[in-house]
Amino acid sequence: MHELEVDEPAPGLLVRPDEPTGVGVLLMAGSSGRIDDQTARFLGRHGAHVLALRYFGGPRQLPGICELPLETFAAGLDRLEQEPVERLVMMGLSKGAEAALLLAVRDPRPHLVVAQAPTPWVWANVGPGADGETRPARSSWTWRGEPLPFIPYDDSWEPPEPEPPYSFVGQYRQSLNTYADARDTARIPVEQIAADLVLVAGGDDQVWPSVDFAEEITRTRRRHGRETVVVTVAEAGHTPIFPGNEPPPPSAHLVRGGTEAADRELGAAAWDRLRSLL
Repeated sequence: MHELEVDEPAPGLLVRPDEPTGVGVLLMAGSSGRIDDQTARFLGRHGAHVLALRYFGGPRQLPGICELPLETFAAGLDRLEQEPVERLVMMGLSKGAEAALLLAVRDPRPHLVVAQAPTPWVWANVGPGADGETRPARSSWTWRGEPLPFIPYDDSWEPPEPEPPYSFVGQYRQSLNTYADARDTARIPVEQIAADLVLVAGGDDQVWPSVDFAEEITRTRRRHGRETVVVTVAEAGHTPIFPGNEPPPPSAHLVRGGTEAADRELGAAAWDRLRSLL
């Protein structure tokens, strides 16, 4: 397996497998801003070409997920197409899953989308924009220069913990109720995704209610005659752990929920479904 640091379309890691299967995976992490090199290597050991991007927080990048162009990820697919791959896959976690679903609506190239801890709606920014400010609330994403409609956060919400790290799942539930009139315009039209779709969600997710979100996505697609694979473990949290991987380091800012054992169970169950698709 060969690894190459890349600068375009964004800083990242390109993994080239020893025994390629013809699959190219664009790997999109969540709001940590990190490059998910561990999962990239895991997929590379199983024959995939993998491009893991840092899409914000790096040199010459936006400091937060605030009006971030979805074209960043489309350019990642362009880069993967330069490799000897026949099928493209987008695999995102949390905010990366949000971006993957949004791009799959607009870009027909991926054959498979894997959304871990997904959301059926576009949310307000996480972190500052180009101006260095987090407020006023703005969309997390743009497309062709236009911000996408979004659900704001209800700033009257207070975390249940007296000090960080915090569980934010309550804020997302409260914001959905407070800004119920924004749901329709901020909805991701998942029924338009032609690719195979796999959703991975933990029932004890303390970042946002990803099982509820996965069910909402599945219901919408079912009404339009589209199938969706859902993998869930009731005791798992926000981040599945794939076989052989180590858990992510604890966050000083947020509670992910779950236990290491349950997160590993979710990762193993997801991989059982994914390996044949990949």
